[in-house]
Amino acid sequence: MLIHCLPDLTTLDPAARTSAAVASSRALYAQLENGPRDDAAAASAAYLNGQLALAEALPCDLPADPAALAGWAAPRSAAVARQYRHYLAERKQGAPRSYFSNRAHALYFLRCAAPTKLVDGAWLFGALRRWHENEFRPLIKTYIEELGDGLPAKNHVVLYQRLLDNHACNDWRGLDDTYFNQGAIQLALAYAGAEYLPDYLPEMVGYNLGYEQLPLHLLITSYELNELGIDPYYFTLHVTVDNAATGHAHDAVDALTRLLANARDPAAFYQRVRAGYRLNELGAGTNAIIAAFDLEAELVRILGDKATVGQDMHGDYCRVAGKTINTWLADSAQIPTLLRAFESTGWIKRGAPAAESRFWRLIQGERAEMFGVFSPYEQQVLSDWIETAEQASATARVASFRARKRALEPLAAPGARSHASHPPRTLIRYPYAGLSGEHAAESDQLRSLERAVAMASTKADAMALLIEQMSPARHHSAAGLMATRMFARLLA
Repeated sequence: MLIHCLPDLTTLDPAARTSAAVASSRALYAQLENGPRDDAAAASAAYLNGQLALAEALPCDLPADPAALAGWAAPRSAAVARQYRHYLAERKQGAPRSYFSNRAHALYFLRCAAPTKLVDGAWLFGALRRWHENEFRPLIKTYIEELGDGLPAKNHVVLYQRLLDNHACNDWRGLDDTYFNQGAIQLALAYAGAEYLPDYLPEMVGYNLGYEQLPLHLLITSYELNELGIDPYYFTLHVTVDNAATGHAHDAVDALTRLLANARDPAAFYQRVRAGYRLNELGAGTNAIIAAFDLEAELVRILGDKATVGQDMHGDYCRVAGKTINTWLADSAQIPTLLRAFESTGWIKRGAPAAESRFWRLIQGERAEMFGVFSPYEQQVLSDWIETAEQASATARVASFRARKRALEPLAAPGARSHASHPPRTLIRYPYAGLSGEHAAESDQLRSLERAVAMASTKADAMALLIEQMSPARHHSAAGLMATRMFARLLA
């Protein structure tokens, strides 16, 4: 197999490069997240060209000589381990959390990272069509594992969506464009790759190489989420599967080595790998999201969103500092002043438990007049803001997620197991009997897929049917999960 390389991106028409570079990440994300339309491949290619042009000037720490890659990943992983040991030693000596000042801060991070995490692994989708070529096996293995081998309890998108659902952090679609940048890149690589894989193969391989290296922030995030009572499993799973010895970091180097050996022009191929690697630096990453958090600014945003709906829904008797609530909410620019008025009039007691504030009791309580107005995430932001004075040091402790889980274990029935964490009865078949309504419709889809695969005239036809269900838009559905299990079995 010979892998062809396109001309260098600098040969593109400058006007076209500029136009592509300024394309909205959020708009492309919205176009692709539910599956490609007819123009998806062309739109993805244009977006990728623009993003690659933006990344040209960024630094790249890949070795100049690809022969040095064999010894490149292990020292990086060892350095991360040393930094993490240092972090743990500092925490043991009483240092505050490095990332999350409070629980609201952690939930803010989960919400802002959602556009990236909900398309986890998407960039590798195009590799599935090359299932019959050994050079692509490491990339396909990584994609299947991102899909949890077809098990709901391991599928990365299922896990992250569950995390968002558990903490009511699903209102992420209005985030600024920069938060969609990485997700849009991943979807663009998925659908441009599915249509034009030889064109963007080096960039996809380079992006994969950068994304699958174990970063320090993954370890610290896992530790601090657990500390704040938030399930860290999505993140701890990535710590284990991305390891440099046998995991995705190792497979990323293996894939590059195999594909580079078959490239028509290895030097040009590798330079484009480096260009794809740089794509990881665009947009808002973990550290940037964490650094951007401002507790009061987030509360002001939330109240501003409420004001658009509630500004005319309060009676004239509802007054704070001499002004009706309707008057306060008529102009969102007044919200910071309203917060000060809540403090000065005693509606909110900063630095005290939230339950001591009159405003909080309007939201929480047996007869709370504003019950249901604020989501659990929004309530967390408000309560942390009220109690800021006693939690500002970021050392306040709550029961960790694992401690809470251990405390609940004795309440479970003896021998009971979570069905969600175990595979169905076989690799392929679901138990169809006894289902009704929505579940019956789902079982019909599964039966139809199973029948279509069984009746396929060739293995290639069967694989094509399964690949369609394993797209970034579908792989986390019941049909997509079953297709993943079937694909893995046929591949083996």
